[in-house]
Amino acid sequence: MLKKLKFFLKPSDRQSVDQLLHEAKRVCTLLGRGVLRDLEIDGYRYDISIAVRELGLDTELVSQLVDDYVAQVIKAIVQFESYLAALQDSQDNHDNLDYTPLRELAHKNLGVARNLRIKDAEILLYELMKKDNLDYLLACLEALKVCAIKLSPKCAYDTLKLIEVKSSL
Repeated sequence: MLKKLKFFLKPSDRQSVDQLLHEAKRVCTLLGRGVLRDLEIDGYRYDISIAVRELGLDTELVSQLVDDYVAQVIKAIVQFESYLAALQDSQDNHDNLDYTPLRELAHKNLGVARNLRIKDAEILLYELMKKDNLDYLLACLEALKVCAIKLSPKCAYDTLKLIEVKSSL
């Protein structure tokens, strides 16, 4: 059975951007030194200057694109989790597992991560596209979530708040 880490995705009124970032760093270290240590993502820091130089864009535009990517990934997490739950149900029922929707969503997000030169996201999304172990895929998804939060904490926080408001309507 898939078990998510005890990581709070929904920001509460008491939780600040700084607290969300602190928890994201903690979980990222836990995963990077644990089940995902072979991916060597622990300690990765995004360097916007690489994307600026290689893409020939200014820093402000790349920063806006990174924020758009973070919002996109945070929103996609809900879909990823739904796909993983459906795969778990199929596995529990001894049905054939269809990874296609999960892999297609990972592929869409991988293109953006590659374009922006976000290496940890590239690695995690590639794993989501290629691996079959559901617990491992969930760990990759958790790492992707916290890596997005680390990349742009304020944008991630605002996106999470927006998701929370929309789901309460």
